[in-house]
Amino acid sequence: MKPVGEVEFANGIAAMFASGAYGPTKCCQAIVGGADLTLGSELEPVIEAMLQVSGGRLRGIRNPLAWHDNPTVRSSPVVPPRDLMSSPSFRQGVKTLGRFGLTLDVWVYHTQLEQLYVLARSIPEVTVVVDHFGGPVGVGPHADERERMFVEWKRGLERLASLPNTRIKLGGAGMNVFGFDFASRDLPPSSEDLSAAWRPYFDTCIEFFGATRCMFESNFPVDKGMFSYGVLWNAFKRLATSMSADEKAALFSLTAALTYRLQIDGDKL
Repeated sequence: MKPVGEVEFANGIAAMFASGAYGPTKCCQAIVGGADLTLGSELEPVIEAMLQVSGGRLRGIRNPLAWHDNPTVRSSPVVPPRDLMSSPSFRQGVKTLGRFGLTLDVWVYHTQLEQLYVLARSIPEVTVVVDHFGGPVGVGPHADERERMFVEWKRGLERLASLPNTRIKLGGAGMNVFGFDFASRDLPPSSEDLSAAWRPYFDTCIEFFGATRCMFESNFPVDKGMFSYGVLWNAFKRLATSMSADEKAALFSLTAALTYRLQIDGDKL
């Protein structure tokens, strides 16, 4: 029950914004919690408690899944067990999410995309949201083989995109695990620098998923050590320059609104 308090706290922030005291801006209108999906039969009361304290705002659950056999590939102090996605108890937990209409949000490395494909295929009733471009790793054993990594990542992503219950978030690529040197530069990167570095990944995601299944994400405060919030969103605008008005709407708001059942201009989606 430990994560229940986190959802309650986030809902308190949402309630303050909903009061109108901060103007028209809404915050925490959709909440992705962190319940342990390996709990088996004990998961349902946790989800029910989260729903109760969320004011109806709970939309999904995210567990740490990013695992690599090389210890130099790390993006979090929390390292999950190996092959967690194929664990029977974890899979049962994911099926439980389907009964509550909740998404499964995942952060995995490109080396795990096949495992994620197998999992997502087995739960067509659950929307699987893939974080951070699908985790193309550019450090450790992949640092000197970026072209090979890109081919492997692209192959895994194409297969994953063939499943209609998958969505992908475009962002999070400021983390060192992607292999970019943003954190070590004397000056922070410009929006031009970021858009140029991420262009191949952005174009690939659009090619496979289409704009209506892609959404921009900030990954703040994690990315705060590499670039500012404004520069990040300017980079996204540069990436989307050639997109149509409808595609831009999907990338910047509509895909997220549909995925997490948010309201836009008073219309519930």
